[in-house]
Amino acid sequence: MANELTHLDEKGQARMVDVGDKAHTQREATATATIFMQPETLQMIVEGKHKKGDVMATARIAGIMAAKRTPDLIPMCHPLMITSVKVELTPDPERSCVEISATCKTVGQTGIEIEALTSASVAALTLYDMCKAVDRGMVIDQVKLLEKKGGKSGHWQRQDEQA
Repeated sequence: MANELTHLDEKGQARMVDVGDKAHTQREATATATIFMQPETLQMIVEGKHKKGDVMATARIAGIMAAKRTPDLIPMCHPLMITSVKVELTPDPERSCVEISATCKTVGQTGIEIEALTSASVAALTLYDMCKAVDRGMVIDQVKLLEKKGGKSGHWQRQDEQA
């Protein structure tokens, strides 16, 4: 673990990190989010009976768009040339939830973890937005980074039981 916060200068003021001297490397990150809902809400989504249309397709597209717009949302995030965004939404009837996985790739000088986290989060928020009229009690939970590859710090993978 790093001992310093790189987004703070020597005076403790926020700054954008200079990545100009870093090597261009293949970088990849996967993040997840879970949205819990009433069983009836999940059934409606899975059966495609929502009057707003294909809720899962809309959330997938929102996740992709969110990854591409991350620097507009997170102040110190560098704009990246994203080479791939893959968003998967998996219904889990046993737990009455949708598991969201977002994997982002780039070749660049800084990591792509924030794009993956933003993608998974916005996909979950989109599911909430589209279904709030029938289930305002939905809960978005477990937004987390699962894995990142590339860059100076190399490969990192979550080791806890939730991974």
